[in-house]
Amino acid sequence: MAARLILEPAGGCCWDQPVRIAVRGLVPEQPVTLRASLRDEKGALFRAHAHYRADAGGELDLARAPALGGSFAGLEPMGLIWAMEPDKPYWRLLKRDVQTPFVVELEVLDGHEPDCGRLLARALHERHFMRPGVRRVPVREGRVRATLFLPPGDGRFPGIIDLFGSSGGLCEYRASLLAGYGFAVLALAYFRFQDLPEYLNDMRLEYFEEAVEFMLRHPKVKGPNIGLLGFSKGGDLCLSMASFLKGITATVLINACVANTVAPLHYKDIIIPVLGSELRKQKNTDLGLLNLVDIWNDPLEEHNQQSLIPLEKAHGPFLFIVGMDDQNWKSELYAHIASKRLQAYGKKKPQVIYYPETGHFIDPPYFPLSRASVHSVLGEAVFYGGEPRAHSKAQEDAWQQILIFFQKYLNGKKSVQHSKI
Repeated sequence: MAARLILEPAGGCCWDQPVRIAVRGLVPEQPVTLRASLRDEKGALFRAHAHYRADAGGELDLARAPALGGSFAGLEPMGLIWAMEPDKPYWRLLKRDVQTPFVVELEVLDGHEPDCGRLLARALHERHFMRPGVRRVPVREGRVRATLFLPPGDGRFPGIIDLFGSSGGLCEYRASLLAGYGFAVLALAYFRFQDLPEYLNDMRLEYFEEAVEFMLRHPKVKGPNIGLLGFSKGGDLCLSMASFLKGITATVLINACVANTVAPLHYKDIIIPVLGSELRKQKNTDLGLLNLVDIWNDPLEEHNQQSLIPLEKAHGPFLFIVGMDDQNWKSELYAHIASKRLQAYGKKKPQVIYYPETGHFIDPPYFPLSRASVHSVLGEAVFYGGEPRAHSKAQEDAWQQILIFFQKYLNGKKSVQHSKI
């Protein structure tokens, strides 16, 4: 009997969902290698492989069989996805067009030689970024440049604004996936997109206020408040939005600073200066990668405190997602500062989840770890930290915690599920 690759669900699934991978029709105890590969929209190749051994019945199920080596080892049913590495050095896997899937090619080869075994079976697996019925609506209203993702169905949905970091542009993949869980999500650009500024110079919070007002008056968004989700520089912008703007009730920060970074922030007659940095403190790894974690000044020193964001003015709870091996900045310290500051002002202690061996880019589940990549503004390869297995587990858990947090505070749905890490 010829070997067959079995994928469930057979017709593909969303990127943040697991796929069951099994092989039938093998010889009992047969050693095999499984390979996975995909090309991103710019043609860059990502690959992973792992060695396995069929059971006594000639079957192999990755949910039960541990990998014996290769790109990873142990029981990792989704290892062939999260362990992918780029052929091109320091290339990060990004999804630029969420309306098309990534197509993963899966192969089964005889033996444990990943490049010369006889091909036994092959299958293609589509991983989508929009669930059936999710609508993508480009937004160009007033100054706002964004994309709104709306869940299927009638009625109104809890709203979220989603912000990424200092690479700029418009990143839609997180918002498109979140919309599949019943949220109306606005992926908001703030520089390096269309007619927005090319560089982060002076930032005006009125731009983000306009985005909040757009969401609150949208007929498909359920008010009277919305949530915020921010990563890196987008995180401190979300802190500022929550602190100064009306209509915000829940804020999630992924590896964010507690001070204003990169560019001064203006709002009406208020200016929050930028947290200074000392480039002489940057380091180079053994591979020649930039490590920027030590360049930022201490926000608690007296002459830097003006850059601290007055988050005690915010309404609603915070969730801080922290990678403890974040080599971009000291996210663990910043979350601790935020927690102490909120409590000092009599506010509720924020929820903080610390993930060991987890780096800067905490993405939705199954995105491969980007330990280092070329920064699109700096033009140099930057080291971001993280260990692949631990980072992957953190991404799975953090995604569930984010969903639980927003369901609770935007939708009124309580859950007893706690972080497993």
